[in-house]
Amino acid sequence: MNPNLAQLHPYPFEKLAQLKLGIVPPADKTAITLSIGEPAHPTPAFIGNTLSAQISGLGVYPTTKGLLELRLAIATWLSKRFAIPADAIDADSQILPVSGTREALFSFAQCVIDANSDSRPIVIMPNPFYQIYEGAALLAGAEPYFVNTTAENSFLPDFSQIPEAIWQRCQLLYICSPGNPTGAVMSGEQQAQLIKLAERYDFMIASDECYSELYDDEQQPPTGLLETAYRIGNNAFKRCVVFHSLSKRSNAPGLRSGFVAGDAEVLQRYFQFRTYQGCALPLPTQHASIRAWQDEQHVIENRRLYREKFAAFISILDEVCVIEKPAAGFYVWLQTPISDTEFAQRLFTHENVTVLPGSYLSRDAHGSNPGTGYVRIALVAPLDECIKAAHRIKNFLNSLATA
Repeated sequence: MNPNLAQLHPYPFEKLAQLKLGIVPPADKTAITLSIGEPAHPTPAFIGNTLSAQISGLGVYPTTKGLLELRLAIATWLSKRFAIPADAIDADSQILPVSGTREALFSFAQCVIDANSDSRPIVIMPNPFYQIYEGAALLAGAEPYFVNTTAENSFLPDFSQIPEAIWQRCQLLYICSPGNPTGAVMSGEQQAQLIKLAERYDFMIASDECYSELYDDEQQPPTGLLETAYRIGNNAFKRCVVFHSLSKRSNAPGLRSGFVAGDAEVLQRYFQFRTYQGCALPLPTQHASIRAWQDEQHVIENRRLYREKFAAFISILDEVCVIEKPAAGFYVWLQTPISDTEFAQRLFTHENVTVLPGSYLSRDAHGSNPGTGYVRIALVAPLDECIKAAHRIKNFLNSLATA
């Protein structure tokens, strides 16, 4: 067996299941699960209709690179969404369809990490983080290096605090903007500084942008890494690769459809890797994805639904705690008056509401665990359930205050 498997931590939801083990919540309160970031808004009907109409495509082996029509649809969307000239994105060499961002974020590290370098390679990532980053680094033979994101730095990684020796060993850096779990958004200036560091120390930037279409202000969508690269003159997107998905944008997590775009030279090698790996999108999925990337109305409606839930949820809870609306994403990163694990456990025990302890999403690093004392609340349930959950959390907080 791969010895690096022994370094993997239990997945957060495994820990959560253990935390809840043996507890019987009140029978008169229906279960409300706000722990998993699984979109629950209806998947647009045209996606299912297209899948059905193209079902004969299951009789054909799909290619790793996917249909040209799909890559052209993605290139057009990238150009419009991130203000990049249409002729600056080559659909043939700078875009690859993938089976959702999760598998791509993992496999990308296996492709680009050189474990035979003179010193053990380092993969830098935010902390808290999407656990795939850590697992990908460990199984590629690299050492994760965590950059704590806290309230003091607006929940964004402060790369100026990373020692020179770490940069010299860095081969890959993961960023997530908008961030999971905090919803914090990196500015173009911060991204530009990071690109300059990548040029100086010769590492790849893997930008997880799967929450990029869930933002609060219609006039200020989050900046993308390729957008910033083009703006500062890196027109070939050297050392820059972005990951996008239809899971959150189009409420289609089961479609398992996304893409990787950026540095053509790197993607050519990644294409070779994926050819051997055997991940190719079925043709019906590709046709449904084309339709999804070409339509924005369902995405605008999606954002409206999340704004509605955030407004209702926060208006109920801001009377009893400090709660802020994130710039993007669908999570509330709530500070807890007791330990995050005790809060999650007791909330489930008394109110039958499930949230995720923040410490399950982070690691002890540089003397602290930045997820400690927070819970992640995913506002993915229907509006009425989110309102009901907010009232139950409010009751629970009041009970803590009077205990």
